[in-house]
Amino acid sequence: MSPVAIDPRHADLEAARRHDERAFARLIEHHRAELKAHCYRMLGSAADAEDALQETLVRAWQGLPRFEGRSSLRSWLFRIATNVCLRVIERRPRRVLPVDYGPASDPHDSPQPALVEHVWLDPYPDAALTVDQTALTPEEQYEQRESVELAFLAALQHLPARQRAALLLRDVLGFAPAEIAQALDATPASVYSILQRARQAVAERLPARSQQATLRSIGDERLRELVERYVRAWEEGDVAGIAAMLTDDATFAMPPWPSWYRGRAAVTAFLAAVPLSRPWRWRHTRVGANGELALGVYTSTMTGEGFKAHAIELLSLDQDALITAITTFHTPEAFARFGLPNELWWA
Repeated sequence: MSPVAIDPRHADLEAARRHDERAFARLIEHHRAELKAHCYRMLGSAADAEDALQETLVRAWQGLPRFEGRSSLRSWLFRIATNVCLRVIERRPRRVLPVDYGPASDPHDSPQPALVEHVWLDPYPDAALTVDQTALTPEEQYEQRESVELAFLAALQHLPARQRAALLLRDVLGFAPAEIAQALDATPASVYSILQRARQAVAERLPARSQQATLRSIGDERLRELVERYVRAWEEGDVAGIAAMLTDDATFAMPPWPSWYRGRAAVTAFLAAVPLSRPWRWRHTRVGANGELALGVYTSTMTGEGFKAHAIELLSLDQDALITAITTFHTPEAFARFGLPNELWWA
């Protein structure tokens, strides 16, 4: 008689119920990246998402002996994570981009002071969306990156918290309405109503095409050429070169500063007056952030040695490979999250 196969996940589950920390770690590892990305979509902040993930894991560890298996482990974990995020949302303001915070600024005025309070969306590494990108099909990778694009995140933040949760659980994670109802302590009928309102509100704020669809249509070769031109223009202080790459109504924002600029003339006037006024030198490196074209930006004074981490910059494009938005996140502390050094020693 052949031996009966034992499902290692079941064995780990039983061991974790008995407070075996190694078994719990193995049990959770497959879900960790997906849980963290869900918290990021809910909260709009990578730092808040990490805190929410840790609280989720503590609650899961404490509650595992009472987990009866009536739902899948994945469903149970996301129920915990969703409710952790809902509690966070109750006690802090929603995250936004500067273009949603106030009117466009005059490029001839000094930028407004950076806000101390945490009100801004921040960037998220594409590599953190899943433990193993190679395990996903190209279509699955496309959908994951699309679900963290800035336009989608910004639209989510305008939803009431329960609508946000329902939309993510259904349309991003694929949970059934009955599972969502259990997570939100609601009825399946009310979940359908919540989803309808959430989808309509998000659709009204999203552009006609996602950045993933736009980047695919442009193609890798044209994207490489665009990045080379953009980087060269910054490093040569070529304001006209950057202007030629912008749409007429392009925007430039730089959280945590609330000031932002709309239109080619306003954007280039600001660039000429401040970052490209030649006290500074610039260097760039490609990164994967929010499913969009992104760069790690380093800066140095003209007399300084080496370049220091400055910002994670996202470029949003249209189908003609022109830049519709430049969002420069002045968060040097985020560089480690992207696997980037804090200093570079380029010539």
